[in-house]
Amino acid sequence: MDVRTACLGILTRGDATGYEIKKLFEDGPYHYFVEASFGSIYPALGRLTEEGLVSVRAEARAKRPERKVYSITDKGRRAFVEALTGPLPEDRFRSPFLFAMTFEDLVPNEHLKAMLDHQIATAQSRLVQLEQSASATNRGQAFVCDFGRTMYATMLQYLKQRRSEFAAPVLDAAE
Repeated sequence: MDVRTACLGILTRGDATGYEIKKLFEDGPYHYFVEASFGSIYPALGRLTEEGLVSVRAEARAKRPERKVYSITDKGRRAFVEALTGPLPEDRFRSPFLFAMTFEDLVPNEHLKAMLDHQIATAQSRLVQLEQSASATNRGQAFVCDFGRTMYATMLQYLKQRRSEFAAPVLDAAE
């Protein structure tokens, strides 16, 4: 999903500033789906505004600079629904951990165990976050939360099962 479409989606849930949108991508409910920086959010909001898909208003604040608050327009809502009903891009899963594991033969065993322990702790933490997250307001949100719980529970089980493989040093085939 591109940043433009993701911004439109967020704005269907309510008005927001660019900073608030960034926070939702960073550590809010959308951080699992899209990575977006200020360098991509603000240009996307600018283009959406130029195209009439989003409106913007300045909001004054005491002793602080005014802030821009973005709202989706009817045209923007239709464009968002159209984007959802068209073909979606293929899901991508990127993992620095899995990349490092492909080179496990070059990494000391103690470090491998530490990497696995970190992944286990991260998966446990994410699972707790999902279990404690606010209740879903619709079937789609419930589906996504259940999907996330299933993925992290399965990941956790897999990591715990396979960790023992790295408990002892690998013997060189020449020995």
